[in-house]
Amino acid sequence: MRNAIELDRVTKVFHPLVHYNAGLKSILLHPRKVFRSRRARPMLAIDEISLDVEFGESLGILGANGAGKSTLLGLISGILKPTSGSVRVYDRTWPLMELGAALEPHLSGRENIILNGVLLGMRRREVEARFDEILAFSGLEPFIDQLLLTYSAGMQMRLGFSVAIHADPTILLVDEVLAVGDAAFRKRCLGRIAELRRNGVTIVLVSHALELIEDHCDRAAWIDRGRLVALGSPQEVVKRYRYQVGQLPTESAV
Repeated sequence: MRNAIELDRVTKVFHPLVHYNAGLKSILLHPRKVFRSRRARPMLAIDEISLDVEFGESLGILGANGAGKSTLLGLISGILKPTSGSVRVYDRTWPLMELGAALEPHLSGRENIILNGVLLGMRRREVEARFDEILAFSGLEPFIDQLLLTYSAGMQMRLGFSVAIHADPTILLVDEVLAVGDAAFRKRCLGRIAELRRNGVTIVLVSHALELIEDHCDRAAWIDRGRLVALGSPQEVVKRYRYQVGQLPTESAV
């Protein structure tokens, strides 16, 4: 099968912004000393990861907080650029990461559905044709004509997810968005993702819910401190991860 995503020795280094706590007098009298002493060290977020994802494959990414999982999705989506190495994506991606980022607070929920659908590549008439389905999926019918600024953060993410998941993606990137909403909404999300998977959509799923990766992915990748530690079947990679973090009393490993 053809690859939908190819990463070749990808590295990402962040250069944190420098924050100066010195007083004005010290900066004026000794600027070089102050600036030199406050320069932040570069942070290695992704360390030479090589990884391929086939069209129609579902890949789960797991790891501790700060391991580099979200950075990896940012590189795949094109939101971030690698410091070195190459990232090739052979179709358009729909990143379900910062779901509230493209929403406009001074528009209503109804208007935001239209706006986000168009931003995701749908024609306006396509969004309007699916409007009732998107709205029902979100469960936000009583609030749809209120300004978005009156929505909670969770409601905004539900609205953003509901639009994106109905935009006929070919490559879907999901970063912990299934933590949003109540049990009924999460069940609808999982059902929709399962339907997309059956229809051949390529999915890259980041989650701390290990059983979710086991149940909904073809392969799993374990990222630790920016490096690819293990890649293989979800059951074996999750088993190794659980053993490493002390969740599983077994000596077996991949």
